[in-house]
Amino acid sequence: MRVEIWSDVVCPWCYIGKERFAKGLAGFPHKDEVEVVFRSFELDPQHPKGETEPVVEVLAKKYGVSEAQARQAEQRFAETARAEGLGFFDKDRDRGNTFAIHRLLHFAKTKGRQDELMNLIFKAHFAEARSVFDRERLLELAVAAGLDQDDAGAVLDDPTAYADEVRQDEREAHELGATGVPFFVLDRRYGVSGGQPVEVFRQALEEAWRTRPPTPKLASVPGLDSDEIAQSGEECGPDGTCARVNT
Repeated sequence: MRVEIWSDVVCPWCYIGKERFAKGLAGFPHKDEVEVVFRSFELDPQHPKGETEPVVEVLAKKYGVSEAQARQAEQRFAETARAEGLGFFDKDRDRGNTFAIHRLLHFAKTKGRQDELMNLIFKAHFAEARSVFDRERLLELAVAAGLDQDDAGAVLDDPTAYADEVRQDEREAHELGATGVPFFVLDRRYGVSGGQPVEVFRQALEEAWRTRPPTPKLASVPGLDSDEIAQSGEECGPDGTCARVNT
């Protein structure tokens, strides 16, 4: 079973929701048969690239509130995150354009290190208030996640690298009806929006597993019994070699 999670690395509910989903998955009996894939979603795609602003100022302008109210909102996020055992620095964080970060996360996926990089970026941004919009910082996090520094640097320096993959994720989010993140899709049959409680994620996993389509069974070829089928034909093995079977 596949679970796809659309998120943005500057979204506090994505940070909290990822942790809650992980806890729900940990208590799921079939967790080893669940593939988790992170998908891209930009909360502020129009933010000028290369420019950052204090998060409190961004929130105040976006929602039309005072900076004091924006700080209170940050404090509430901090309390919620800490209740889940997460670190959260509720002041002096910055916000910027996340497109390059999403491209790097797609590269990390090809190397099997996407989850590790996502965790490190979340930690740097929310728990440590270290900017993740700096090239050298992203390279530092990429190496810590197990990626090659030169390869990661080449991805960051090429604005077209994995750009199509990011845009495709965003198109699919729109097609699926996602208007915000985090957005969890289970087997392309069930959707869960927001950083829901752990129990909600556990119930969603159980329902998706219970109602999953049955595995199709192969039908026999008319006129041939199973022994004849097993003894005829050729195949290619997982080692890349192709040889005749049972000849």
